[in-house]
Amino acid sequence: MTDTPEAKNSRPVIKCESVYKIFGSNAKKLLESSQGQVDAKTFQEAGCIVGVNKASFEVNKGEMLVVMGLSGSGKSTLLRCISRLTDATSGKIFIEQLIELRRNKMGMVFQSFALLPHTVLENIAFPLLMKKTGTTESIKKAMEMVELVGLKGRENYFPRELSGGQQQRVGIARSLAIEPDIWFLDEPFSALDPLIRKEMQDEFLRLQGVLNKTIMFVTHDFDEALRLADRIAIMKDGIIEQLDTPDNIVLHPATEYVQKFTEDIPREKVLKIESIMDPVDSSSSQSLTISKHAIIETVVESILNSKEIVTVIDPNKNNEAVGSLNPSKVVKVLFGDSKTNN
Repeated sequence: MTDTPEAKNSRPVIKCESVYKIFGSNAKKLLESSQGQVDAKTFQEAGCIVGVNKASFEVNKGEMLVVMGLSGSGKSTLLRCISRLTDATSGKIFIEQLIELRRNKMGMVFQSFALLPHTVLENIAFPLLMKKTGTTESIKKAMEMVELVGLKGRENYFPRELSGGQQQRVGIARSLAIEPDIWFLDEPFSALDPLIRKEMQDEFLRLQGVLNKTIMFVTHDFDEALRLADRIAIMKDGIIEQLDTPDNIVLHPATEYVQKFTEDIPREKVLKIESIMDPVDSSSSQSLTISKHAIIETVVESILNSKEIVTVIDPNKNNEAVGSLNPSKVVKVLFGDSKTNN
């Protein structure tokens, strides 16, 4: 997973202020009369469908914000408003360097691969050629993308000759060919079987580690959101119920709806040490040190076998001590009453 948002450029690349998207012929009139207090049921009775309801948030440079929710929650509609594929009914959307954004700064990947009936190389080079980039330069860049997504040797294959995961890699490579600053992905892996989906998540994390893009990623899969996100926005009926780090959403769900998503999640597979550590304990003998970025599952055996308080370090700060952890705290977080007393 990428570094936490605090470690990145704090200037937002995307900023939404009270964004609404309401479908229906009298949507604007109803929204004005409601003075921003939108009730989905009332609007539906008036012939309108509420897609996004007063969404306000920011996405920082290099951050991966995963927007998740069940079908009809508004997650894809929100993404389409921000990417300008559809117009918001009301509200403000600010995007850094908006001029010619869609052509030069923004890449998109959707659930449907939407590949052309041409070779892998031609598919990837297509957006560059549309930008009037020279053929030689376009092919060279496309080959770089082929290697980046692990398709070297298949550049002359046709989509019908590729597996679903390979086709999705072509879609990802095509979106990256224009070197976007902002990357929008709408359920990109939902059409894949579980094994290939896991492989594509691994590949996606690898690419983000190399490219450090600003990303909005839409999914209905909470496990996928937990695995990929710097922060998660959980939506219901167009409303963002909670926007927070994966750790905080699991430890401190803000609403009953969010609680339902988190109650069956194995905490040891999700939580990082930094989310449960205590302040630095100067009396610790430092017989055992662990990284604050470590997932609990990967170090729990060592912690529980330790007879002393464990020192938590930050590898990005020359292994500076940033916290401490008593083995009993791990037991309480994983198995104690903290699951019901958030």
